[in-house]
Amino acid sequence: MAVNVSPSQERGTMALEQGWQMTGAMGSLQNVKKFNNQDFNRLRASCLSQGLLFEDATFPAHISSIGPNLLPEDKLRQIQWKRPIELWRYPYLIMDGVSRFDIMQGDIGDCWLLAAVGSLTLQKQFLENVLPKDQGFQDDYAGIFHFRFWQYGDWVDVVIDDRLPFLDGRYLSVQPRTSNEFWPSLLEKAYAKLRGSYQNLHGGYLSDALVDLTGGVQVQFSLKDPPPDLEEILKAADKSQCLMGCTTSGPMKRNIEVRNGIVQGHAYTVTGAVKIRYKNGWKHIIRIWNPWGHGEWKGPWSDNSPQWDHVQPECREALLRNKNDGEFWMSCKNFQEQFSWLYICNNTPTFLDFGDQRCTTWSEDRHVNLWSPALATGRNNSSAAGPVSMNLQYFFKVPDYDSKTYNVVISLMQKHAEDMQSAKNLEIGFLITMENSKVLKHKFIPTRDVTKYFILSPGTYAVVPATTEDQEFEFLLRIFTKSQDYNKNSNFPPSPVLPMDVPGENQDNSYKAVFLRYAKQGSAIDASQLQQLLNEVILQDEMTSLGGRFNFDSCRGILALMDLNSNGRLTLQEFGRLWRSLTKYMDIFSKEDRNHSGFLDVSELKSAVQSAGLAANEQLLCLMTLRYGDAARRIGFSDFVCCMLRLETMTHAFQNLTEGRSQISMTTMEWLTLVMYT
Repeated sequence: MAVNVSPSQERGTMALEQGWQMTGAMGSLQNVKKFNNQDFNRLRASCLSQGLLFEDATFPAHISSIGPNLLPEDKLRQIQWKRPIELWRYPYLIMDGVSRFDIMQGDIGDCWLLAAVGSLTLQKQFLENVLPKDQGFQDDYAGIFHFRFWQYGDWVDVVIDDRLPFLDGRYLSVQPRTSNEFWPSLLEKAYAKLRGSYQNLHGGYLSDALVDLTGGVQVQFSLKDPPPDLEEILKAADKSQCLMGCTTSGPMKRNIEVRNGIVQGHAYTVTGAVKIRYKNGWKHIIRIWNPWGHGEWKGPWSDNSPQWDHVQPECREALLRNKNDGEFWMSCKNFQEQFSWLYICNNTPTFLDFGDQRCTTWSEDRHVNLWSPALATGRNNSSAAGPVSMNLQYFFKVPDYDSKTYNVVISLMQKHAEDMQSAKNLEIGFLITMENSKVLKHKFIPTRDVTKYFILSPGTYAVVPATTEDQEFEFLLRIFTKSQDYNKNSNFPPSPVLPMDVPGENQDNSYKAVFLRYAKQGSAIDASQLQQLLNEVILQDEMTSLGGRFNFDSCRGILALMDLNSNGRLTLQEFGRLWRSLTKYMDIFSKEDRNHSGFLDVSELKSAVQSAGLAANEQLLCLMTLRYGDAARRIGFSDFVCCMLRLETMTHAFQNLTEGRSQISMTTMEWLTLVMYT
């Protein structure tokens, strides 16, 4: 755990630390901060009661919201603002789900934002944080919408009206591919408001957008000097549901497309990374999407390239989408040749978890403070380091060490002023010292945040934030450390989202984080949310997904078995019981599925029941495979969970009712109440 041991300091740094702690849940997803103090629900209710459409005075339909330098003055005067209801009789916020293919970049050079949004659409656990479901054009429409973004440790709710800028009859901003679907345009407007104007979206950093959409940690990898395990990092990032993007070199904002189809000075989304059978060997290929919504790579592994003729038909059918939609495949080698930087972002650095690892968990410590030149003790011996304050030291311990795996990630972010238009990036960085005060690493660059990953041996270290400039700045420091539990009895590495053998405290944190991600307003989960959770979190492992997804009826049944209050929803406590059962049954299923088929036959099911400490005779086992199995009497993981939860619950229910007796007496209604709901 990192500990701030700095003494009492000048200019209110202690007050900043205390303020961070006292705010508690403020700025969390359950208690978001209100940007400009605008309350979405209150404003919408006021508009509905008066029969008015909301007009946002803090981001008006005016040139000031566009920015003075985005367009020539005569063009700025020609801009018109229109609501979707003026354009279409039946506008929608979302139609048939949210997809990257809903997006087509407009005239504003915000490919860096749209590439991040494209990746966001692939990871629903982050998307739902940004795009609240309590809004639309059908019910309670009042011309008002809101979106959430992460800013320097806090989630911020940004309210907008739905007036969109048009120039010469065309969208000035992002345009929806489906003409009457408006979530891309409205999300972009909300982010423009957060940044101060549309002009401030014209050129930016993909790394900033990835963090603002997730609250996660992002790491940049140079593709001109890539890490030796780049292919493994990409696969681990794809498997652990990270957001990914990449950029090409060249003059920003010019969008020069070269003959091979790649655009220079442009940002793209990385949408997949797989290793496939090719000819007599294996091939690593990367899938990439262009925010323009068209324009694709024309080289090897492109849509019509001959390489696909040497791939198994079922694999080709699963991977290849032969459309001019901006998405394409390319080899890892061509990826490194054509692109300059790769960006990967997640809540924790799961993209660094690869190789022969067992149970891996990341812990995070964060600190907010104020760096001031008055605190500096002089210049470091390295001319690149500039003045540093040895008083601002944040200690952390490295518990485990593997010379082949990264185990520490440090991210330092400088906080900009509220007026983001005048924001200036200082050259910031940090020093890492050991107990003998020897400087290990330092990096100082003029960017919003500096993030670096390390392989450090066990011991105690200190991070010292600093800048090369004699100017104070408020910062957010996050320290991620990895610990590993090498369980020699387990042949199955756990899911990065569902740890199997972690200590109880970390396991509790894991299920609480999952619950809060899917719960309605953070209080309860219904059957629909439970279905989404189980399919997105539990079935991300290839073995558990082979037997099919959790259907809605199964989830209603699971919920009923865990629903102690009989109200059709699971509280955090009830979900905790389910989570512990899921981890237990995933472990049992993995061990009993000896041929790794993704199914259990009757004999394997018998062993699984015994491993769970339950009883079932041959007749009951046959009935269970008949009820929950496929035509061959095999049970996949999702059906196995339903079966075992019911067997366990009904066994305990009988034991509680009999209290040691072999028979019980129940009324008809008592029996029906028991069997009809559970």
